[in-house]
Amino acid sequence: MMRQPKIGASQSSPTLPTPAQGVRWTTPIVETPGIVVLGSWVWRLVLLLVLLPFRFPVMVASITAVVACWWYLSWPGLAGLAGVLATVSLVWWRTWPGSYRCCVTWRLLAWWRHLAVYRRHWQPVLVISGLAESYQERRYLPRIRSVRCNDRADYVRVSLVAGTSPTDFEHRVVELAHGFAAPSCRVTVNGPRDVTLEFPRHDTLADPLDALPVPECPDLAALPVGKREDGTPWKLRLHGTHVLIVGVTGAGKGSVLWSAVRAMLPAIADGTAQVWGIDPKRMELAYGRALFAHYADDGESAVELLEHAVAQMQERAQRYAGKQRSHTPTTADPFVVVVLDEVAFLTAYHPDRDVRKRSEYAIATLTSQGRSVGFCVLAALQDPRKEVMNLRNLFPDKIALRLDEASQVDMVLGEGARERGAEAHLIDPTLPGVAYVRLETSPSPVRVRAAFVSDDDITAMASSYEED
Repeated sequence: MMRQPKIGASQSSPTLPTPAQGVRWTTPIVETPGIVVLGSWVWRLVLLLVLLPFRFPVMVASITAVVACWWYLSWPGLAGLAGVLATVSLVWWRTWPGSYRCCVTWRLLAWWRHLAVYRRHWQPVLVISGLAESYQERRYLPRIRSVRCNDRADYVRVSLVAGTSPTDFEHRVVELAHGFAAPSCRVTVNGPRDVTLEFPRHDTLADPLDALPVPECPDLAALPVGKREDGTPWKLRLHGTHVLIVGVTGAGKGSVLWSAVRAMLPAIADGTAQVWGIDPKRMELAYGRALFAHYADDGESAVELLEHAVAQMQERAQRYAGKQRSHTPTTADPFVVVVLDEVAFLTAYHPDRDVRKRSEYAIATLTSQGRSVGFCVLAALQDPRKEVMNLRNLFPDKIALRLDEASQVDMVLGEGARERGAEAHLIDPTLPGVAYVRLETSPSPVRVRAAFVSDDDITAMASSYEED
C-alpha cells in the first residue's frame, strides 16, 4: 500500500533547477538597424576622403597632377609630365645624392617593405611568438604606425596594446628577427605604448675593423674602440666605472684591451692617465710593455702590484675625504687603469692559496672603492663561472664576446640578457671582436665589434711613446 505524501512536505519538480546548478547570464543580442550601418560606412568614407590629402600628400598630389594632365592635355600632357619628372629626378639624384636617397629612395623602400614584409607577415609572426593578446574571445594586435628605412636597417614604429609593456617585445626579439628574416632585432622605447623595432637588413659587423686613429683629445668616459651594430662608433667608458670582458680563446679580448689603450695614448703621454698591466700569459700585453707605468707577469708580482694600487687608491681617498666627491685627471692624480689579462689565473688557478686570497681582496677593494677616486679595473677572462670569478657583480659594465654555452650569457651580462637578444654563444668564430655590451646605465645589450690592433700597431704605439 502506497503512502500519501504529507501536506506541506517539500517536493522537487523536474522542471525546476537544482541548487547545485549555476545561473548562466548571457549578453542580449540587439540587431543594429540597417540605416545606422549605412550611415557608419558613409561617415568613414567621408572621413577617409577628407584626411587623405593630409595623410598621403605626395600620393594625392601625384594622382591629381596625372588626372589634370590627362583631362586637359590628353596623352601629350602625360608624356610631357613623365619627361619633366624624369629630368628633375635625374638632376636631383646626380646633384644631391644624399637628399635624393632620404626623400625618394628610402621612402620608396620603406613603403615596399611595409606592404611586402611587415604588414603581410605581421599577424602570423606576432601570434606565433606570443605577442597577440586575447580578451573576451577577441584578438588584439599591436599596430604598425610607420616604417622608415636607411642604408642599413628598417625601423618599425609600433603602438602597443593597452595593458602590455615593451618588455614583452624585448623578450621576443629572437622570434621577431627570425620571423621577419632579419639578422637581429632591437627594441627602443619612445614613450608610453610607443616602441620602435629596429631590423638590420644585413650584418653591418661582418667586415673586420682596422685599428682606429688615435684621438687628439681623448675622452676617458667615451673612448672609441670599435663600431656598434647601428653603424655609430662604439665608445667605451673607463673613467668612473670598471669593465669585465669575457670570451673564449680567439674571441677577441685583446682587440678590446688594446683598442682602449690605443685611444688613451695622448692622455698617457701627457701624464694624466696611467695603465698598469698584469699579464700572466706573458704574451698579450708584453708587446706594449713600454706603455705601462707598472707591469707584472707572475703571481707574486701581480698581487703586489694590485696591493700597491689599493694603497694608492686609499691614500687618494683619504686626501679627497670631505673636499671632493669626484676625480678629475691631472698629472698629480692621474687616472689609473689596471689591465688584468686572464684574471682567473689570480683568482682560481694559481697554486698558492694565499696569492688567490690576496688577489681577490685587492680586486674587490679596487672595484668597490676605486671609481670615485680615479681607479679603473679592466679585466678579461675566459670562464665566467662563480667558482672561477665570484666578483662579476662588482663590474658595472660587461662585455660578452663569443661564449661556449647559452647559460654563460646571463652569467656575464645579467639575468634576462639572452631573452633580450644577446646571443653571445651563437657568435660566428670567424668574427673575432664581435660582442654584446651591457652598460650600467642600460639593461638592453648592444651588439658591437672591436677594432683589431695588430702587433705592428702595438709596436708602433710603444715606439712613439718611448720617443715622447
